[in-house]
Amino acid sequence: MEISVTVKQLGRKHPLLHEEKMSISTEEAQLSVEELIRLIVLQQVESFNTQSFEQEDADYTKAPREDYLNILTDTGKAGFGSIYNERRADPEKARENAIQAFEDGMYAIFYGDEELQDLKQEIDLSQGHTFVFIRLTFLAGSYW
Repeated sequence: MEISVTVKQLGRKHPLLHEEKMSISTEEAQLSVEELIRLIVLQQVESFNTQSFEQEDADYTKAPREDYLNILTDTGKAGFGSIYNERRADPEKARENAIQAFEDGMYAIFYGDEELQDLKQEIDLSQGHTFVFIRLTFLAGSYW
C-alpha cells in the first residue's frame, strides 16, 4: 500500500523531506499507530541496507539546487548521500528505538489534521491523508 509522508522540524519554514510516496508492506486499511511505525521503519531499514557500502562505487552526488547553501546552513550538516559506516541496520532494534522515541515525545505524527498520540490508536488508511512526522527538539539552557 502507498502512503504519503512528510517530515518536518519545528521552527523550519520548509519540510526536511517534501511529500513523498512510500510503499509499506500491508494491504490492510486499518492499522494501529504502532503497526504503522513498525512498517515504516522496516521499509526504511530495507532501503538503507540495500544501499551500496563499497568504497570503489561511484559517488552519485545530487546536483545542488540554488537554495542549497541556505539548506545546509539551516540544518548544520553537509551531506551527499555517502555512507561511511559499513554496518547494516538491525530492523528489530530500529523498531524498538522508533517506538521508544514516539513514547518519549521525540517526534509527533499527524494524519491529516489529527495528531496520533497513542500506540494503540487505529488509523484508517483508506482516507488517503498525508502523514506528517514532526521532529521535536528540546530547548537548550535552563530558566529556573
